[in-house]
Amino acid sequence: MATETIVVPITGKIISVEVRVGDTVKEGDVICVLESMKMENPILAPVDGKVIELGVSPEQVVKPGETIAVIEY
Repeated sequence: MATETIVVPITGKIISVEVRVGDTVKEGDVICVLESMKMENPILAPVDGKVIELGVSPEQVVKPGETIAVIEY
């Protein structure tokens, strides 16, 4: 099966993580919320599939390019 890796687009802090490993997601579902420059940015699933890896947790400070999640589809 193919996988899609979701990476951090901008430096910020993870406010919440809405999925767990093993969860099934639909395209457009919120994976997590990233706060940057006092704005909350929802990070959305780009494909339908199953979350097989999570690379972030709440309150974690992240930089561009770090893995948020991997979805198998």
